[in-house]
Amino acid sequence: MNKHINLIKLSVGTESVEGLEEWQKVRAAANDGLCRHVTRMWPKREPEILQGGSIYWVIKGVIQARQPVLRLDEVIGDDGIRRCAIVLKPGLIRTQHALKRPFQGWRYLKPEDAPADLPEGRTHEEPIPAKLSAALAEIGVR
Repeated sequence: MNKHINLIKLSVGTESVEGLEEWQKVRAAANDGLCRHVTRMWPKREPEILQGGSIYWVIKGVIQARQPVLRLDEVIGDDGIRRCAIVLKPGLIRTQHALKRPFQGWRYLKPEDAPADLPEGRTHEEPIPAKLSAALAEIGVR
């Protein structure tokens, strides 16, 4: 069995999965066609991430998509500071929605705590009533 760990990250300023996709396409075109998320902190659990981990994107307080992590690259900024570029497989995989409170930076996300992928070709999940969604999130179900 594959012992991997995922990352979870807020997609700040993004309004939708489509908006994140467009932003990534523009950024990837300026590089080698691969999307990168650059962060100050290097994940200590790098080997586990590279064994099949993904980055789960939180958009407007809800986990909505994920992207497999291809590798971690060292990037030295103009300021001389070493950073980590999380290199991602192109394209977003939509997931079941899961509420997530705001947090800074990125966090680890265990596979058993990650929302399931939506079936192939399904671009969105039917929304459940806000009151029910909040109640599920409160008890840790969603």
